[in-house]
Amino acid sequence: MNAPTKTAATPASFALGSIAVAIAGILLKAFAWQLTGSVALFSDALESLVNLAAACGAYIALRQAARPPDVSHPFGHHKAEYFSAVVEGVLIIIAALLIMKEAWDVLFDPRPLQDLGVGLFVNSLAAILNGAWAWHILRRGRAFRSPALVADAKHLFADVATSIGVIIGVIAAGMTGWYILDPLLAAAVAVNVLWSGWHLVRDSVGGLMDEAAPEEIRQEIHEQIQLHGAGSIQAHDLRTRVAGQRTFLEFHLVVPRDMRVADAHRICDAIEDGLRGKLGDIHIAIHVEPAEKAKPEAEVIIAESPPPPANPASAG
Repeated sequence: MNAPTKTAATPASFALGSIAVAIAGILLKAFAWQLTGSVALFSDALESLVNLAAACGAYIALRQAARPPDVSHPFGHHKAEYFSAVVEGVLIIIAALLIMKEAWDVLFDPRPLQDLGVGLFVNSLAAILNGAWAWHILRRGRAFRSPALVADAKHLFADVATSIGVIIGVIAAGMTGWYILDPLLAAAVAVNVLWSGWHLVRDSVGGLMDEAAPEEIRQEIHEQIQLHGAGSIQAHDLRTRVAGQRTFLEFHLVVPRDMRVADAHRICDAIEDGLRGKLGDIHIAIHVEPAEKAKPEAEVIIAESPPPPANPASAG
């Protein structure tokens, strides 16, 4: 009898986990807010509502991005993840504005805080849960090279930092009786949330605009071409872009003029195998050119370029 096979984890499955964690965080933080009446804890709970909406958006986008290429989308659906990250950033900004409004209303009518011990303990449980899950999905998001998961993890880390600051501030307000610290702290939380939302939108729009692959990936590309391109002369006009989990690469590979097509093809295969072995899901397009097309500003030099053939018309 064959043992049952395990279903491989996917980015979408981790997004489902984020939905569950967000719901748990909302319940814990809302309970803490109801116990204490703290607008700062309210701001923390409201950010968890954004976590839930963002996790749902990430799940939908990741399911879409996982669809195989089709006639209408021959390069796949990877950019769907960036739309999710943009939506998440916009939601974060909206949450920040709502927090600012609540903080402004309470600023001129500070409220005494109640049941701080139990309330802050409950809020701390939510922070610990978010921190543990954020650390986990950040590692998995980088392994999958998933912008949606990485964005979700970074947002959760920002949420943890916010929770820690809120807890410290609320303790200070309760101990000193300066209840005005509560709305001031909520306003500070709003500014921090607004800043993280802006960065998320900016980075995601960069992905939609076909930004080049990060420097470490470009360096790996150069090294793999150098390592596996023996027999060719150089590689130039390297262009990269990143769409979700996939890197797109195209470049010109210069080979000796008298090289057979089969030999040039073998070199291209060796380079492609090396790149995929290091970078995983990468789409590669290589244009083979003869020696006279070599350029002095080539990104990768593999061998010295031979002199161009003599022109028969100028002989004698």
